[in-house]
Amino acid sequence: MIEIDIEKKLIGAQGKFNLKFSFSSDKNTFLSIFGKSGSGKTTILRIIAGLEKADRGKIVVNNKVWLDTEKGINIPPQKRNVGFVFQNYALFPNMTVLENILFAMNKKDVKKALEILKDVELEPLKDRYPNTLSGGQQQRVALARAIARNPEILLLDEPLSSLDFSIRFKLQDLIKKLHQKFQLTTILVSHEPQEVIKLSDVVVHIENGKILKVGNPLDIFKKKEVSAKFSFFGYVVDIKKADILYLAVINIGTDIVEVALTEDDIKDIKIGDRVLVASKAFNPIIKKAPLREP
Repeated sequence: MIEIDIEKKLIGAQGKFNLKFSFSSDKNTFLSIFGKSGSGKTTILRIIAGLEKADRGKIVVNNKVWLDTEKGINIPPQKRNVGFVFQNYALFPNMTVLENILFAMNKKDVKKALEILKDVELEPLKDRYPNTLSGGQQQRVALARAIARNPEILLLDEPLSSLDFSIRFKLQDLIKKLHQKFQLTTILVSHEPQEVIKLSDVVVHIENGKILKVGNPLDIFKKKEVSAKFSFFGYVVDIKKADILYLAVINIGTDIVEVALTEDDIKDIKIGDRVLVASKAFNPIIKKAPLREP
C-alpha cells in the first residue's frame, strides 16, 4: 500500500502554480500520471524518490513513513527502496552492462543479474559498454538496473519518449511483462495516451499541478461526442471481445475512440497496427494503413 499526499510551489510556462497531489494505491498497481509538460509530473516522482523536497506532505510505503513534514521525517534517497528509470537512461559509461546491473544491487548477485538481463533480452550483451548500444538497448539496461534493486516502487519518468514508435511499442510490452513478473508497484509519468492505455491500471490526469480526473485509462481518454462524418489515421492500442463483435481501441493524437468490428474486419488487424478509420453510411470501417502516410 502506498499513500502520497504532497504539495510544492512550482514555476511553469504560465507562471507560478501550486502542485497538489494526493493518491493512495494497493501494491502491484500500475499507476500512470498523465498530463502536459510542465504540469508537475516529474516533480512528483522526484519527491517520492527523495530527490526533491516537498513544501508539505506525507508519503507512506508499505507502512513505512518516507516523508512526514509535520513530524520532520524525510528519509534520504539511498534509504528509499526505489527503482528510477530516467528519460536519458543515466547509465554509467565506464561500466559494462552487467556491471551497471550489479552496481544497483545491495547484495551483488551475478546469477540474478544475468537472469534479469535474460528477461530484458540483453544477456548476450552483458560485457558491452553503454555507448556501443542502441537507445532501446540502453533503456532496457536502465530497466534491468532499476528492477535489480528489488524496489518497493518502480518510477518511470517518460522512459520511452526519445525512441521511435516501433521500438517504444515493443518496450511497452516489456515494461508490462516485467511489472507482472516481479509484482512491482509502478508509477509512470507520460504524456502519451497510447502508452498510458496499454500499461495502466489507474490513471491520474493532472494539469498545472491539480488533479483533473482519476480512473481507468478508457474512462480518462474516451471521447463521448460522436461525429457524423470522420476519417483519420490512428494506432490500435487494444482489441476486446464484446459478445459476437470486437472493439478496437484506437489512439488518434491525444484522443481515444472505440470501433465495433466483426470477426472478418479484425482478422488482419493487431495491436500496434496503424489504421485508417472512416465513416461509411454512418457506420465506421477500419482498414490497416501503411506505417507512414504517403
